[in-house]
Amino acid sequence: MKEEKLNAKVQLIDEIKEKIQGAQSIVLMNYRGLNVEEVTELRKNFREANVDYKVYKNTMMRRAFEELGHDDMSEFLKGPSSIAFSLEDPVSAAKVAAEFAKSHELLEIKSGVVDGKLISTEEVIGLSKLPSKEVLIAQLLGGLNSPIQGLANVLTGNMRGLAVVLDAIREKREKEEATA
Repeated sequence: MKEEKLNAKVQLIDEIKEKIQGAQSIVLMNYRGLNVEEVTELRKNFREANVDYKVYKNTMMRRAFEELGHDDMSEFLKGPSSIAFSLEDPVSAAKVAAEFAKSHELLEIKSGVVDGKLISTEEVIGLSKLPSKEVLIAQLLGGLNSPIQGLANVLTGNMRGLAVVLDAIREKREKEEATA
């Protein structure tokens, strides 16, 4: 019986470690005081942003973080803790948590992890203000495209001017031939 419980705990710690290692970013929160409807809404918001939101026992999370060399997370694993793993976009977990915390003051952002480094609450909020990966890529492509588009407009303008001049010459010759 004890061995089964120990195996279950080891599997849970391994699951948490796997999620930590696979996440682009992590946000650790205190959800104390939120009612069932609010927690359900929070879960839904995370799910829509493709963020894995979980509630684990602090001892299990502490052990997983320590085994991965994140001893500094222990100070934040006190009281009710939930964790959000952003799997695709490093900004999405922070963005959802910060937006939800604005309208639900009881949700407290404790800390986060980005690129294997612990970040503070203020840094999580700062991260939430960054545009998403897709928006950044679109901005980059727009910036790269604008000089090419400008060149095409300049070249098209010269061609358009040449076409107008040639059309004017044609019309002038037609008038001259009609009067002659």
